[in-house]
Amino acid sequence: MSISWEEFGWEELADGVGRRRLPVWDATVALVVGTTGALLFDTGATLREGAEIRTQAQALLGGRRVTHIALSHPHFDHVLGTGAFAGVQIYAAAGMDRVLDAGREELRLDAIRQGVPEADATSSTDIVIRPHHLITHDWSIDLGGRDVLLSLLGPAHSPQDLVAVVPDAGVVLCGDLVEESGEPPAGPDATPGLWPHALDRLLGLGGPSARYVPGHGSVVDAAFVRTQRSALAARFGVS
Repeated sequence: MSISWEEFGWEELADGVGRRRLPVWDATVALVVGTTGALLFDTGATLREGAEIRTQAQALLGGRRVTHIALSHPHFDHVLGTGAFAGVQIYAAAGMDRVLDAGREELRLDAIRQGVPEADATSSTDIVIRPHHLITHDWSIDLGGRDVLLSLLGPAHSPQDLVAVVPDAGVVLCGDLVEESGEPPAGPDATPGLWPHALDRLLGLGGPSARYVPGHGSVVDAAFVRTQRSALAARFGVS
């Protein structure tokens, strides 16, 4: 399929698979395209950013719309654009619904602490959409001639880490389980002792030749993931 990724500032990862590194926090959003559907992985840090991503995705798709969204984990820079995608089926790890309900105010405050203008943080959290599908086991989505596997690997970076594997393209969308542009942060909701083991499972899903797309930073290979796994194990004192 012919998609002009670069025209919109996106990076082509494989035929029908691309991603964009968003400004400010360098968070990744990715688009996986099939013949009948298109999946967006994460939605940006604000409603305004989500609306821009929606417009770009529709242009990349030749007027078609995103049909599915997968959310990698419940941190503001990956989920607060979701309100721009009314009518789209949203998938996330079980427990994400509670974070987007009971934890909505903390999500708003965290966005403000990290530099999102208060008005943008408020409008984004006011209409953030709860997931329609809560994943408790591996889940395959048929986009038409292309399957995307959603797999739970948390708790690790967060309690609800979800990754997406595009087997025919050899691409793994990692969320913040992998970061290339800096040392992976372990916030108050992280489970550091399980993070290295989550990366073992990630490598098992993608294999040695996949392209691993981090939540922040450049695309990496399996060797990078193994090195980051070893660094996390040493940092957190686990094997």
